[in-house]
This record gives sequence, C-alpha cells and structure tokens, in this order.
Amino acid sequence: MLHISFFCCIFAGDFYNIASVIVTVSDKTNIEKSDYELLITPKDRLLAVDWKEMWRYRDMYWLFVMRSFRTAYKQTVLGPLWFLITPVLSVIVYVAVFGGIANIPTDGVPPVLFYLLGISVWGYFASCLNSTSNSFVSNADIFGKVYFPRMIMPLVAVTVNVLSFLIQLVIFFAFYAYYRFFPIEGMELHIHWQVVLFPVLMFVLAMMAVGFGMIFSSMTTKYRDLQIALAKIISLWVYVTPVIYPLSMVTNKTLYTAMSLNPVTPVMEAIKYSLLGVGEFSWLWLGYSLLCTIVLLIFGLMLFNKVQKSFMDTV
Repeated sequence: MLHISFFCCIFAGDFYNIASVIVTVSDKTNIEKSDYELLITPKDRLLAVDWKEMWRYRDMYWLFVMRSFRTAYKQTVLGPLWFLITPVLSVIVYVAVFGGIANIPTDGVPPVLFYLLGISVWGYFASCLNSTSNSFVSNADIFGKVYFPRMIMPLVAVTVNVLSFLIQLVIFFAFYAYYRFFPIEGMELHIHWQVVLFPVLMFVLAMMAVGFGMIFSSMTTKYRDLQIALAKIISLWVYVTPVIYPLSMVTNKTLYTAMSLNPVTPVMEAIKYSLLGVGEFSWLWLGYSLLCTIVLLIFGLMLFNKVQKSFMDTV
C-alpha cells in the first residue's frame, strides 16, 4: 500500500503528499510495535501475584484446561467414562472388603453412599495435590519456550479436577436419590443446613492442596526424591483421614485428637455431616483447617515465586 501511494504521488508531482504518507505509515508502525511490546521483569516481592496479568492470559489458561482434559484419556476407548468407572469400581471393592470382610461400620448410612462420598472428596484433594506438585517438572519444556504467568498451572490443575469431581458427584446424587426412594431398613439419610457450605468446604480443600502442591513443586526442582515421597505420603495419608471409616469409631482420645489435627479430617467430617447426616461438624476444627490452608498458601506462594525465577537452571 505504501509503494502504490508513493509512486502515485511522484507521478502527480505532489511531494507534500509523499511526506504525509511516509509520516503516517511511520507513526502507525511505531504504534503497532508499542502494542506488542512486553517487558518481563522478575517479581521482587515473594507474595506478589499479578492478577491483571493472569486475566490477560485467560485464553491460555482455558487452552491448558482443555489440553489437560483431552489428553488425560487420549487414545482410550472409553474416554471420559473412566471418570465414572473408577469411583464405581473403588466403591465395589470398599463395600466388599471393608464392609463385608472387615465389618467396618458406616454410622448407619448405606455403605455405597458413605464410600462414594469419601472416595470422591479425597480423590479430588489427592488429584489437585498431585497435579500441582508437578507444575514445574511436567511443564518445563513449555516454560522454557513461552512466557506466561506460572501461577496459571496450579489453577489449571484445580479446574481440571473440578470437572472430574462434578462428574463423580452426579453419580453420588443418583445413588442418593435411589436410597431416598428405596430406603434400607435401619439406615437413614439426613441433610443439614450446613450443606450450603459444601462449595466453601471444597474450595478450602482445593486451596489446601494447592498450598501443599506449590511447596512440593518448588522443592522437587532440586530434590526429585520428593516426587516419590509425595506419592507414598498420599497413599498413607488416606488411612489417617476418615475416608473408609467413620471418625466416631476411634475411641482412644489421644488417637482421636491426633487424627483431628490432620487438616483434611475436619473438612471431610463436615462434608459427611452436611450431606449424609453423620460425622462431626465443628466450627473450631474447621477454623483450624482454614488456618492451616492460609499458612500453606502463603508459604507455598513464597517458595513458588522464589523458585520460578531460576528453576529452569536446575529442572
């Protein structure tokens, strides 16, 4: 376009228009350059989170969410149906082993609902923790080629696991409706008003997992042994959390207090109480879990921001 205007002006002998065309194009070029100019500087504050920058990269965030969701079961025959099959198979095994063989009580709740709720909630927490803890190591290739806010990856992990959790929650409510219409003698279901806090309780669990995950993610850039250690911790952690048994069956006061100090326990018990009518709902213990979550988030964010400046040199 510039060449056509230039030669037209020469042909007409209008040198004033020649200068105008050149200046106009030059100004436009400068504007375009300034629009795409990006200055990347390290964050000095360890607790700094640039939410405006996160919002600018929202398209990349959704791109990573869709990528994670699609590649999770890529080249599989059943695909997303595994979100349904996995908890159902786990419930069958738990009912047969812990309910049928070990005779572990479920506080007067149908075992299917008791185990399904515990498996779904714990699975969400464990998946968020696992995904977040691998933020640096599993995305090192992308981090080394393209710039975007590193905090996007923990949020992607939480979002992807929310989708799978919602699918499992649909199964839970389907069984819940069944036992409402066809109740088992001696087993009753009660929903308490605390059910309105269910999204808040799940959010606390998610943020707790993100806090733990960012700590492990920051440390595994140098110490890869922590990846193996975290897998062992999660596999043992489930047994000190009232997932496959009710907390009420723990009669030893010392052991009961020790298990309650597990920050996941008060949240798990509150969820069971609100949806099934069993378990324990304690504002004091929930405040303890919330405090642990805040501390973990602060400490995890500090480590995350510190390591992200130079983790490419060690990962």
